[in-house]
Amino acid sequence: MNMLEKALEKASNNSADKEKHLQIDEDNSDRQENSLPIEKNAVSPVELDVISFKKNKDKIKFNWNYLNDNGFIRLDESHNVIAEEYRSIKRPLVTNALGTRKRDINNANLILVTSSIPGEGKTFTSINLALSIAAELDKKVLLIDADVAKPSVSKVLGFKPDLGLIDFLENESLSLSDIILETEIPGFRIIPAGKRHKFSTELLASDKMVALSQELSERYSDRIVIFDSPPLLATTQAEVLASQMGQIVLVIAAETTPQQYVMESVKKLQSCSDVVLTLLNKAQRSINAGYYGYGHY
Repeated sequence: MNMLEKALEKASNNSADKEKHLQIDEDNSDRQENSLPIEKNAVSPVELDVISFKKNKDKIKFNWNYLNDNGFIRLDESHNVIAEEYRSIKRPLVTNALGTRKRDINNANLILVTSSIPGEGKTFTSINLALSIAAELDKKVLLIDADVAKPSVSKVLGFKPDLGLIDFLENESLSLSDIILETEIPGFRIIPAGKRHKFSTELLASDKMVALSQELSERYSDRIVIFDSPPLLATTQAEVLASQMGQIVLVIAAETTPQQYVMESVKKLQSCSDVVLTLLNKAQRSINAGYYGYGHY
């Protein structure tokens, strides 16, 4: 056998050995993959939800018939009574948030809307404030449903949310853009409450929530952010959130909420924010009285 023949034979043997080793490696790989409960590059259920959510993120369309029938602002009737009332209500809030006073108020563009007890109209007020601000061509508003125990914003506006505030606070894999929903109104966006969670109060008091508040205040300083929070005397969540806000609107149901409850709520808010405003809701309209009106929500 000459040298060329010996070289060819050796190359042939090496090739056969490589194929044999390759087959063994593939067999071992199969056994290892079959022994693992999840593939190395598998996507978790949470990530799958996020991916699906991003792909199907359409603009929210509101149930205008329901809103119109229940006393909410009509964007096509800018001079009706409720629209005029909320122009008066929003003006000091907008001035504090975006005007010259914002330098004197920490987190001036973060506005918490709350009440002493359930049923006073805080969600009604939150949504109408957001609609009234969004009606201005040069203003942007973000409405956050922070009443995580009994969320109402999505129910009233007529859409079914997926991810929301609590999901963001719990999962490191979610970014702020994952939970913000665009609406059919330019400049009006929404963050739903998210899933129910037994430690929702702790999540709202977490460092991540504080960081979120700071980001919304500093990075989005040209946008007004409205938080619809739980009632102050019903849970501790509203008080936790209030400490992170620049302005607070305390909604009071006229001739319904006991004065003792109102005073107790005001006392809780004294050390929470630089600006606390009260809004009298459900008052009978009068030509001479300066009371704010009420729809029928």
